[in-house]
Amino acid sequence: MARPPEQNAQVLTIGDVGFGGKGVARHEGKVVFVPFVLAGETILAKTTREHKSFSEATLIKILQPSAHRTEPPCPYFGKCGGCSYQHATYPHQLEIKRDQVKGTLRRIGKLDVAVAPTVPSPTPFAYRNRITVHVQDGDIGFFAYDEHKIVSIERCLIARDAVNAELAELRRKRPRDGHYTLRERSDERTFRQTNDTVAELLAGAVGRNLPAHGPLLIDAYCGSGFFLKRFVERFDQAIGLEWSPYAVAAAQKTCAPHETYQLGDVGLLLDDTLTWAPADTALLLDPPAEGLAPQVIRAILAHPPQTILYISCNPATLARDLGKFANTYTIESVQPFDMFPQTAEIEVLAFLQQKPTFFQPAKS
Repeated sequence: MARPPEQNAQVLTIGDVGFGGKGVARHEGKVVFVPFVLAGETILAKTTREHKSFSEATLIKILQPSAHRTEPPCPYFGKCGGCSYQHATYPHQLEIKRDQVKGTLRRIGKLDVAVAPTVPSPTPFAYRNRITVHVQDGDIGFFAYDEHKIVSIERCLIARDAVNAELAELRRKRPRDGHYTLRERSDERTFRQTNDTVAELLAGAVGRNLPAHGPLLIDAYCGSGFFLKRFVERFDQAIGLEWSPYAVAAAQKTCAPHETYQLGDVGLLLDDTLTWAPADTALLLDPPAEGLAPQVIRAILAHPPQTILYISCNPATLARDLGKFANTYTIESVQPFDMFPQTAEIEVLAFLQQKPTFFQPAKS
Protein backbone atom coordinates (compact mmCIF):
# COMPACT_ATOMS: atom_id res chain seq x y z
CA MET A 1 0.00 0.00 0.00
CA ALA A 2 1.33 3.44 -0.91
CA ARG A 3 2.15 5.73 1.96
CA PRO A 4 0.05 8.89 2.33
CA PRO A 5 1.77 11.91 0.73
CA GLU A 6 2.42 13.51 4.15
CA GLN A 7 4.93 10.76 4.91
CA ASN A 8 6.98 11.69 1.81
CA ALA A 9 6.78 15.42 2.46
CA GLN A 10 8.71 18.10 4.30
CA VAL A 11 7.71 21.23 6.12
CA LEU A 12 9.02 24.35 4.36
CA THR A 13 9.00 28.07 5.07
CA ILE A 14 8.69 30.19 1.92
CA GLY A 15 11.22 33.00 1.88
CA ASP A 16 10.35 34.65 -1.41
CA VAL A 17 8.40 34.34 -4.66
CA GLY A 18 10.60 34.31 -7.75
CA PHE A 19 9.90 35.55 -11.27
CA GLY A 20 7.64 32.95 -12.83
CA GLY A 21 5.53 32.68 -9.69
CA LYS A 22 7.17 29.87 -7.73
CA GLY A 23 7.86 30.20 -4.04
CA VAL A 24 11.45 29.77 -2.91
CA ALA A 25 12.37 27.77 0.21
CA ARG A 26 15.46 25.98 1.52
CA HIS A 27 15.64 22.42 2.77
CA GLU A 28 18.81 20.63 3.87
CA GLY A 29 20.98 23.22 2.15
CA LYS A 30 19.11 23.04 -1.16
CA VAL A 31 16.77 25.54 -2.83
CA VAL A 32 13.23 24.23 -3.30
CA PHE A 33 10.72 25.78 -5.72
CA VAL A 34 7.00 25.42 -4.95
CA PRO A 35 4.14 26.96 -6.95
CA PHE A 36 1.00 28.63 -5.56
CA VAL A 37 2.53 29.77 -2.27
CA LEU A 38 3.41 33.16 -0.79
CA ALA A 39 6.38 34.55 1.12
CA GLY A 40 6.23 33.88 4.86
CA GLU A 41 3.97 30.84 4.59
CA THR A 42 4.74 27.54 6.28
CA ILE A 43 3.68 24.65 4.10
CA LEU A 44 3.80 20.92 3.66
CA ALA A 45 5.23 20.03 0.25
CA LYS A 46 6.26 16.90 -1.64
CA THR A 47 9.40 16.81 -3.80
CA THR A 48 8.63 15.96 -7.43
CA ARG A 49 11.97 16.58 -9.18
CA GLU A 50 15.52 16.55 -7.91
CA HIS A 51 18.24 18.57 -9.64
CA LYS A 52 21.89 19.07 -8.77
CA SER A 53 21.49 22.49 -7.13
CA PHE A 54 17.73 22.71 -6.52
CA SER A 55 14.56 20.66 -6.29
CA GLU A 56 10.93 21.16 -7.26
CA ALA A 57 7.97 20.34 -5.07
CA THR A 58 4.18 20.43 -5.08
CA LEU A 59 2.05 21.98 -2.39
CA ILE A 60 0.18 19.54 -0.16
CA LYS A 61 -1.10 21.74 2.63
CA ILE A 62 -0.84 25.31 3.92
CA LEU A 63 0.15 25.06 7.59
CA GLN A 64 0.46 28.79 8.24
CA PRO A 65 -1.06 31.02 5.55
CA SER A 66 0.04 34.51 4.57
CA ALA A 67 -2.22 37.42 5.45
CA HIS A 68 -2.18 38.17 1.71
CA ARG A 69 -3.68 34.81 0.72
CA THR A 70 -7.16 34.82 -0.79
CA GLU A 71 -9.52 32.27 -2.32
CA PRO A 72 -8.95 31.91 -6.09
CA PRO A 73 -12.20 32.66 -7.95
CA CYS A 74 -11.40 30.45 -10.95
CA PRO A 75 -12.31 26.73 -10.69
CA TYR A 76 -9.36 25.86 -12.97
CA PHE A 77 -6.70 27.67 -10.95
CA GLY A 78 -3.83 25.36 -10.03
CA LYS A 79 -4.66 23.00 -12.89
CA CYS A 80 -4.57 25.44 -15.82
CA GLY A 81 -1.14 26.87 -16.55
CA GLY A 82 -2.34 30.36 -17.40
CA CYS A 83 -2.54 32.06 -13.99
CA SER A 84 -0.02 32.02 -11.15
CA TYR A 85 -1.29 34.49 -8.53
CA GLN A 86 -5.04 34.14 -8.05
CA HIS A 87 -4.28 32.93 -4.51
CA ALA A 88 -2.81 36.38 -3.66
CA THR A 89 -4.73 39.60 -3.06
CA TYR A 90 -4.35 41.98 -5.95
CA PRO A 91 -2.38 44.65 -4.03
CA HIS A 92 0.05 41.94 -2.97
CA GLN A 93 0.45 40.74 -6.58
CA LEU A 94 1.63 44.26 -7.42
CA GLU A 95 4.18 44.16 -4.58
CA ILE A 96 5.46 40.75 -5.69
CA LYS A 97 6.07 41.98 -9.21
CA ARG A 98 7.84 45.15 -8.09
CA ASP A 99 10.15 43.12 -5.84
CA GLN A 100 10.86 40.68 -8.67
CA VAL A 101 11.88 43.49 -11.04
CA LYS A 102 14.17 45.04 -8.44
CA GLY A 103 15.73 41.69 -7.56
CA THR A 104 16.24 40.75 -11.21
CA LEU A 105 17.94 44.05 -12.02
CA ARG A 106 20.29 43.55 -9.07
CA ARG A 107 21.05 39.87 -9.72
CA ILE A 108 21.44 39.87 -13.51
CA GLY A 109 22.27 43.47 -14.40
CA LYS A 110 24.24 44.26 -11.21
CA LEU A 111 22.06 47.38 -11.00
CA ASP A 112 20.93 48.79 -7.67
CA VAL A 113 18.23 51.18 -8.90
CA ALA A 114 14.93 52.36 -7.48
CA VAL A 115 11.86 50.61 -8.88
CA ALA A 116 8.55 52.47 -8.73
CA PRO A 117 5.38 50.76 -7.43
CA THR A 118 3.69 48.60 -10.04
CA VAL A 119 0.96 50.42 -11.96
CA PRO A 120 -2.20 48.34 -11.42
CA SER A 121 -4.69 47.23 -14.01
CA PRO A 122 -8.06 48.92 -13.38
CA THR A 123 -9.63 45.52 -14.19
CA PRO A 124 -7.70 42.64 -12.56
CA PHE A 125 -10.06 40.18 -14.28
CA ALA A 126 -11.84 40.24 -17.67
CA TYR A 127 -9.07 42.29 -19.28
CA ARG A 128 -7.66 40.10 -22.08
CA ASN A 129 -8.75 41.09 -25.58
CA ARG A 130 -7.47 37.76 -26.98
CA ILE A 131 -6.54 34.26 -25.86
CA THR A 132 -5.05 31.24 -27.65
CA VAL A 133 -6.70 27.93 -26.85
CA HIS A 134 -5.61 24.44 -27.85
CA VAL A 135 -7.77 21.60 -29.10
CA GLN A 136 -6.74 18.00 -28.58
CA ASP A 137 -8.91 14.88 -28.68
CA GLY A 138 -12.05 16.92 -28.05
CA ASP A 139 -10.63 18.94 -25.15
CA ILE A 140 -10.60 22.72 -25.72
CA GLY A 141 -8.64 24.91 -23.34
CA PHE A 142 -5.15 25.70 -22.08
CA PHE A 143 -2.13 23.59 -21.28
CA ALA A 144 -2.04 22.27 -17.75
CA TYR A 145 0.38 23.68 -15.22
CA ASP A 146 3.76 21.97 -15.72
CA GLU A 147 2.24 19.29 -17.99
CA HIS A 148 1.74 18.98 -21.74
CA LYS A 149 -1.94 18.11 -21.57
CA ILE A 150 -5.07 20.18 -22.12
CA VAL A 151 -7.29 21.45 -19.31
CA SER A 152 -10.74 21.86 -20.83
CA ILE A 153 -12.04 25.40 -20.16
CA GLU A 154 -15.65 26.58 -20.36
CA ARG A 155 -14.82 30.20 -19.55
CA CYS A 156 -11.61 32.15 -18.86
CA LEU A 157 -12.00 34.70 -16.04
CA ILE A 158 -9.19 36.94 -17.27
CA ALA A 159 -10.65 37.17 -20.80
CA ARG A 160 -13.23 39.73 -21.86
CA ASP A 161 -16.85 38.73 -22.45
CA ALA A 162 -16.51 39.00 -26.23
CA VAL A 163 -13.53 36.62 -26.15
CA ASN A 164 -15.43 34.15 -24.00
CA ALA A 165 -18.30 34.35 -26.48
CA GLU A 166 -15.82 33.33 -29.19
CA LEU A 167 -14.70 30.43 -26.96
CA ALA A 168 -18.30 29.27 -26.54
CA GLU A 169 -18.80 29.41 -30.31
CA LEU A 170 -15.61 27.43 -30.91
CA ARG A 171 -16.73 24.76 -28.46
CA ARG A 172 -20.09 24.56 -30.26
CA LYS A 173 -18.33 23.93 -33.61
CA ARG A 174 -16.26 21.00 -32.27
CA PRO A 175 -13.11 22.03 -34.14
CA ARG A 176 -10.21 19.90 -35.28
CA ASP A 177 -7.08 19.52 -33.16
CA GLY A 178 -4.87 22.61 -33.30
CA HIS A 179 -4.38 26.09 -31.88
CA TYR A 180 -6.99 28.85 -32.14
CA THR A 181 -6.53 32.53 -31.30
CA LEU A 182 -9.81 34.09 -30.20
CA ARG A 183 -9.97 37.87 -30.45
CA GLU A 184 -12.32 40.58 -29.32
CA ARG A 185 -12.01 41.95 -32.87
CA SER A 186 -11.53 39.09 -35.31
CA ASP A 187 -10.27 41.27 -38.20
CA GLU A 188 -6.95 42.10 -36.50
CA ARG A 189 -3.73 40.67 -37.95
CA THR A 190 -1.14 42.94 -36.32
CA PHE A 191 0.19 42.95 -32.77
CA ARG A 192 -1.96 44.60 -30.12
CA GLN A 193 -1.30 44.75 -26.41
CA THR A 194 -3.45 42.20 -24.56
CA ASN A 195 -4.70 44.67 -21.94
CA ASP A 196 -5.96 47.82 -23.67
CA THR A 197 -6.40 49.88 -20.49
CA VAL A 198 -2.90 49.26 -19.16
CA ALA A 199 -1.48 49.78 -22.65
CA GLU A 200 -2.92 53.30 -22.55
CA LEU A 201 -1.39 53.89 -19.11
CA LEU A 202 1.95 52.70 -20.46
CA ALA A 203 1.66 55.03 -23.45
CA GLY A 204 0.97 57.93 -21.09
CA ALA A 205 4.15 57.16 -19.14
CA VAL A 206 6.15 56.99 -22.36
CA GLY A 207 4.82 60.40 -23.31
CA ARG A 208 5.75 61.93 -19.97
CA ASN A 209 9.35 60.78 -20.38
CA LEU A 210 9.83 61.78 -24.00
CA PRO A 211 11.05 65.32 -24.72
CA ALA A 212 8.37 67.87 -25.55
CA HIS A 213 10.12 68.49 -28.88
CA GLY A 214 13.08 66.98 -30.68
CA PRO A 215 14.65 66.44 -34.07
CA LEU A 216 14.10 62.69 -34.35
CA LEU A 217 12.13 59.88 -32.72
CA ILE A 218 13.08 56.31 -33.65
CA ASP A 219 10.69 53.53 -32.65
CA ALA A 220 12.45 50.18 -32.89
CA TYR A 221 10.18 47.10 -32.96
CA CYS A 222 7.39 49.60 -33.64
CA GLY A 223 4.65 47.18 -34.67
CA SER A 224 1.83 49.08 -36.34
CA GLY A 225 2.86 52.35 -34.67
CA PHE A 226 1.06 52.16 -31.31
CA PHE A 227 3.59 54.51 -29.69
CA LEU A 228 5.06 56.37 -32.66
CA LYS A 229 1.73 57.68 -33.91
CA ARG A 230 0.91 59.14 -30.49
CA PHE A 231 4.05 61.28 -30.34
CA VAL A 232 4.88 61.96 -33.98
CA GLU A 233 3.87 65.64 -33.75
CA ARG A 234 6.51 66.32 -31.09
CA PHE A 235 9.38 65.57 -33.47
CA ASP A 236 10.69 66.97 -36.73
CA GLN A 237 11.03 63.40 -38.03
CA ALA A 238 9.68 60.05 -36.80
CA ILE A 239 10.89 56.65 -38.03
CA GLY A 240 9.46 53.24 -37.18
CA LEU A 241 11.56 50.08 -37.60
CA GLU A 242 9.78 46.72 -37.81
CA TRP A 243 10.31 43.18 -39.15
CA SER A 244 6.61 42.30 -39.75
CA PRO A 245 5.22 43.27 -43.17
CA TYR A 246 1.65 43.14 -41.82
CA ALA A 247 2.49 45.63 -39.07
CA VAL A 248 4.31 47.99 -41.44
CA ALA A 249 1.43 47.86 -43.93
CA ALA A 250 -1.02 48.72 -41.16
CA ALA A 251 1.19 51.57 -39.89
CA GLN A 252 1.56 53.08 -43.35
CA LYS A 253 -2.19 53.41 -43.87
CA THR A 254 -2.22 56.66 -41.88
CA CYS A 255 1.03 58.63 -41.79
CA ALA A 256 2.01 62.23 -41.15
CA PRO A 257 4.29 63.76 -43.81
CA HIS A 258 7.33 63.36 -41.55
CA GLU A 259 6.44 59.84 -40.35
CA THR A 260 8.02 56.84 -42.13
CA TYR A 261 8.28 53.10 -41.55
CA GLN A 262 11.07 50.76 -42.58
CA LEU A 263 10.70 47.01 -42.99
CA GLY A 264 13.57 44.63 -42.29
CA ASP A 265 16.06 43.47 -39.67
CA VAL A 266 15.72 45.93 -36.79
CA GLY A 267 19.40 45.76 -35.89
CA LEU A 268 20.56 46.61 -39.41
CA LEU A 269 17.97 49.36 -39.82
CA LEU A 270 18.82 50.92 -36.45
CA ASP A 271 22.54 50.85 -37.16
CA ASP A 272 21.97 52.65 -40.47
CA THR A 273 19.68 55.24 -38.89
CA LEU A 274 21.83 56.05 -35.87
CA THR A 275 24.89 56.74 -38.03
CA TRP A 276 23.29 59.98 -39.24
CA ALA A 277 20.84 60.68 -36.40
CA PRO A 278 21.27 63.88 -34.34
CA ALA A 279 22.85 63.39 -30.92
CA ASP A 280 19.64 64.46 -29.16
CA THR A 281 17.59 61.70 -30.80
CA ALA A 282 14.98 59.84 -28.73
CA LEU A 283 14.82 56.06 -29.13
CA LEU A 284 11.91 53.77 -28.20
CA LEU A 285 12.73 50.08 -27.75
CA ASP A 286 9.95 47.48 -27.44
CA PRO A 287 11.64 44.16 -28.28
CA PRO A 288 10.23 40.63 -27.93
CA ALA A 289 10.90 38.61 -24.77
CA GLU A 290 14.38 37.68 -26.01
CA GLY A 291 15.43 41.30 -25.50
CA LEU A 292 17.74 43.30 -27.73
CA ALA A 293 19.76 41.54 -30.40
CA PRO A 294 23.55 42.03 -30.06
CA GLN A 295 23.57 44.18 -33.19
CA VAL A 296 20.98 46.54 -31.67
CA ILE A 297 23.14 47.00 -28.56
CA ARG A 298 26.26 47.56 -30.66
CA ALA A 299 24.47 50.19 -32.76
CA ILE A 300 23.26 52.08 -29.67
CA LEU A 301 26.67 52.08 -28.01
CA ALA A 302 28.41 53.14 -31.22
CA HIS A 303 26.04 56.08 -31.83
CA PRO A 304 24.20 56.68 -28.53
CA PRO A 305 20.94 58.63 -28.72
CA GLN A 306 20.32 61.06 -25.89
CA THR A 307 17.12 59.43 -24.60
CA ILE A 308 16.08 55.77 -24.50
CA LEU A 309 12.73 54.40 -23.40
CA TYR A 310 12.94 50.61 -23.14
CA ILE A 311 9.67 48.66 -22.82
CA SER A 312 10.17 45.05 -21.77
CA CYS A 313 7.99 42.01 -21.14
CA ASN A 314 10.91 40.09 -19.63
CA PRO A 315 12.72 41.54 -16.58
CA ALA A 316 15.64 39.13 -17.04
CA THR A 317 16.55 40.26 -20.56
CA LEU A 318 15.83 43.86 -19.59
CA ALA A 319 18.33 43.57 -16.72
CA ARG A 320 20.90 41.96 -19.03
CA ASP A 321 20.55 44.75 -21.61
CA LEU A 322 20.49 47.63 -19.12
CA GLY A 323 23.67 46.28 -17.57
CA LYS A 324 25.39 46.74 -20.94
CA PHE A 325 24.27 50.37 -21.09
CA ALA A 326 25.35 51.22 -17.53
CA ASN A 327 28.57 53.01 -18.47
CA THR A 328 26.91 55.19 -21.11
CA TYR A 329 23.47 55.87 -19.62
CA THR A 330 21.90 56.86 -16.33
CA ILE A 331 18.77 54.89 -15.50
CA GLU A 332 16.37 57.67 -14.52
CA SER A 333 13.42 55.45 -13.64
CA VAL A 334 12.10 51.88 -13.78
CA GLN A 335 8.32 51.45 -13.74
CA PRO A 336 6.51 48.07 -13.77
CA PHE A 337 3.01 47.84 -15.25
CA ASP A 338 0.60 45.02 -14.49
CA MET A 339 -0.35 44.27 -18.07
CA PHE A 340 -1.23 40.67 -17.12
CA PRO A 341 -2.94 40.47 -13.69
CA GLN A 342 -3.17 37.04 -12.04
CA THR A 343 -0.27 35.78 -14.19
CA ALA A 344 3.49 35.80 -13.64
CA GLU A 345 4.10 38.16 -16.56
CA ILE A 346 5.42 41.70 -15.98
CA GLU A 347 5.70 44.70 -18.31
CA VAL A 348 8.41 47.26 -17.44
CA LEU A 349 9.30 50.73 -18.72
CA ALA A 350 12.89 51.92 -18.19
CA PHE A 351 13.84 55.55 -18.87
CA LEU A 352 17.52 56.18 -19.71
CA GLN A 353 19.41 59.41 -20.34
CA GLN A 354 22.88 59.58 -21.80
CA LYS A 355 25.50 60.57 -19.22
CA PRO A 356 26.92 64.08 -19.81
CA THR A 357 30.43 62.76 -20.39
CA PHE A 358 29.12 60.65 -23.28
CA PHE A 359 26.89 63.28 -24.87
CA GLN A 360 27.94 63.88 -28.46
CA PRO A 361 27.80 67.21 -30.33
CA ALA A 362 25.24 67.42 -33.13
CA LYS A 363 26.30 65.60 -36.28
CA SER A 364 27.01 67.80 -39.29
